[in-house]
Amino acid sequence: MNTAEFLGAFEEALEVPAGTIHVDDLLVALGCWDSMAALTFMSLADQKLQVTVSGGQLQECKTVRDLVGRLGDKIAG
Repeated sequence: MNTAEFLGAFEEALEVPAGTIHVDDLLVALGCWDSMAALTFMSLADQKLQVTVSGGQLQECKTVRDLVGRLGDKIAG
């Protein structure tokens, strides 16, 4: 899976229009970023990529790029 595919799956899970979320977006600026979105991200990472992201790791993330970075080598470009 690449970054664009993951973001598409994330947008779908959050029920926001395609193209709403970009890697350079600040999480605090996203109208859809809340505790449920965080859990959704953690669930997608686990289910689709077999990557466990802890709450502590998530708290360190400031941008969407930071979130994607937590997925490690499971995301290609």
